[in-house]
Amino acid sequence: MALTAEQAQELWRGMSVYERELWKAGLTYVAGLDEAGRGPLAGPVAAAAVILPAQCFIPGLNDSKKLSEAARTRLEPLIKELALSWAVAYVNHCIIDEINILEASRLAMMKALARLDIKPQHLLTDALHLPSAIPQSNIIHGDSLSVSIAAASVLAKNHRDRVMTNLARLYPGYGFERHKGYPTKEHRGIIEKWGLTPIHRRSFKGCN
Repeated sequence: MALTAEQAQELWRGMSVYERELWKAGLTYVAGLDEAGRGPLAGPVAAAAVILPAQCFIPGLNDSKKLSEAARTRLEPLIKELALSWAVAYVNHCIIDEINILEASRLAMMKALARLDIKPQHLLTDALHLPSAIPQSNIIHGDSLSVSIAAASVLAKNHRDRVMTNLARLYPGYGFERHKGYPTKEHRGIIEKWGLTPIHRRSFKGCN
């Protein structure tokens, strides 16, 4: 159900508390970072970094997991248009198997951070501490509590979904265009029947 204008404004106010405190303190460039793809059995983990301007308002922006595909598709160009800077990065399945998914998520976020064309003055992450000298706030459930992190979550999710849809053409019959590599009943059944593809994460339960 679509939000009314008042509901959208209230949601934005509630999700911009961290940003407004930092903007009020004189920090212009606050970057939100988030990842998509920690849980799948196949494919890369993606991360995005987004710096939003202080007077920005994007109606309906929320944690990507709470949004429909149609809503995420609508929001993506708005985020990219309004952001002062944004970037997306990936870490592939081989590196995930080598260093584990938590470290791979950190690496993807650091790569996205490095690709911003503006250096942030403060970082906001979804509870994940980054090895950066930039001051940061690691917020539990941050993708539901920070507009910057939510914007990053939408970009990371949409970009990763497109990667998996493209990979579905290389591995027809595995359903990557539908389940995006997540451990659904369909996906597990296909693995049991046909085995693993080269893009499956060997270190994950269900792949070994």
